[in-house]
Amino acid sequence: MQAQEKVIQIAGSITVDELAQALGLSVTTLIGQLFKEGIVATINQRLDYDTASIIVDELGLTGVRLEKKNSSTQISNQRRELSDRAVERPPVVAVMGHVDHGKTTLLDTLLNKKTVEGEAGGITQHISAYQLKHDDRMITFLDTPGHEAFAAIRQHGAMLTDIVVIVVAADDGVKPQTVEAIKFAQGANAKIIVAINKIDREGADVQRTMADLSQHGLQPEEWGGDITMVPISAKRGDNLDKLLDMILLTADLEELKADVDIPSEGLVIESHMEVGKGSVVNLLVTGGELKTGEFIVAGNTYGKIRTMLDWKGKPKGKATPSTPVTVTGFKELPNFGDRFIEAKDEKTARKLALLNANASADAAANANVTSGDLLRMMNVADNSKVFNVLIKGDVLGSVTSVVDSLKMIDTKGEVTLNIVATGVGDVTENDVYMATGENTVIYGFNVSVPVNISKMAARDNVPIKCYKVIYELLDDAKSEMEDLLDAEIVEEDAGEMKVKGVFRTERTSIIAGGEVLKGICKAGLLAKVVRNKQEIGEVEVESVQKEKIAVNELVAGETGGLALKTEHKIQLEIGDRLKFFTRELRKKKL
Repeated sequence: MQAQEKVIQIAGSITVDELAQALGLSVTTLIGQLFKEGIVATINQRLDYDTASIIVDELGLTGVRLEKKNSSTQISNQRRELSDRAVERPPVVAVMGHVDHGKTTLLDTLLNKKTVEGEAGGITQHISAYQLKHDDRMITFLDTPGHEAFAAIRQHGAMLTDIVVIVVAADDGVKPQTVEAIKFAQGANAKIIVAINKIDREGADVQRTMADLSQHGLQPEEWGGDITMVPISAKRGDNLDKLLDMILLTADLEELKADVDIPSEGLVIESHMEVGKGSVVNLLVTGGELKTGEFIVAGNTYGKIRTMLDWKGKPKGKATPSTPVTVTGFKELPNFGDRFIEAKDEKTARKLALLNANASADAAANANVTSGDLLRMMNVADNSKVFNVLIKGDVLGSVTSVVDSLKMIDTKGEVTLNIVATGVGDVTENDVYMATGENTVIYGFNVSVPVNISKMAARDNVPIKCYKVIYELLDDAKSEMEDLLDAEIVEEDAGEMKVKGVFRTERTSIIAGGEVLKGICKAGLLAKVVRNKQEIGEVEVESVQKEKIAVNELVAGETGGLALKTEHKIQLEIGDRLKFFTRELRKKKL
């Protein structure tokens, strides 16, 4: 009779002791298996679900199945079902696309703003939220970053939205980030409208751009597809009214609605610290009516809304669905992408935030050993170098993107990235303390370093590097990682000669002649002596002659004489091959 399968449920993480009991094993057996995988664990060490699964597989246990047990304490990120009392709301539109294809210029023209010149490197590096009125109806816009390092922010931008306007330059066509934006939008089930921009540029080709887009699953309506494509010039303003009309028409077809007679809820777009204000958080309301004085919970933190401003920075007492606002009053910074909900009073808010914190701690923070840690320990060589970094950014979204981008640098297992700590705000004294003695580089993104902190860091030999453009930060980090790599010996072929005469052989020198079959032969090159396809020794070319006259080099088809230097006596013979090459110690590149 077949034994019944044993199911072990894991809510977030499980201790070594609990897993051993559930598996019917001794704790020492389980700790021993962990040790084999490179993990020195204690009885109370916590393992996440994926790590526990790997260990069970490695133990070769049959009849055991692990299951994730969902926690009900955290705020759900799923959109709630609408009631029959739901009312029409403005569409939320994300503007996405490849860097420098004109996303921010489009919004600037629509909103009569001017931000491109003020952006570091000319690229958007945060999600910014705006609203405008067209035909007496409001439209909410999210401007998302275009650089590939901000994929995490851009993906959240898609998840927040109803409609994605993908901006494609008519003179540049579909690029990698265009494809990425299409995937994000499709993954978020958002409606797609394409704005074919820069039609005023020389070389602009709308038809070619449409053909490129069709290769990626976006069929224009003109060609029998279902994707609206509007040729525009964001700089001149051509067809912008038509683009807005299409956005509103799409919104009407989608019948976008929200409940307003419910506790307010929405999403955290961005958050950062400001002197004198504390935590400053950008929110997008998705349901209910958010008011000043209300208590709200977002992830592991809560607060009472002290002030609320609209996207223009003007005070706002109430925010309805699809409205972006900036609020103060949170006890701590909520995480980028967290869902917020209204609580009836401070006691309820504090309790819910604590429940969320405990659930998060159980699922991640207390999972001292994650599957990533395990695989890294299993795969990284013993001689792997460690690159320690501490990240400070202006907003949490930027910190997330910097960390994610650093982790994407391929070090081929030779350098291990260790994130010592992350945080929002300027570099502090505590940051320097944490970095001291750990050979840690502090990277600041859009933050400053007070003079006293710079002096302290210089005294303690802690490097602090601040950048305003993310790809410059990543380039520096890559360079730092390369400096940790050991140099490698690199050999490059230079040519080959067939020996046709041997005139003198001594213990450390040979005089010979021959014909260069390929490449070149010149003084300073090394050569492998090959006889019958077997390497019998190595020599160095001291000098080259042609018709008894010293020359710089011999090339393919020429014959000449060579003076060769050896460390050990080699009896060179007619018919041997000299394979010339260079050898140098070269710093490795990632």
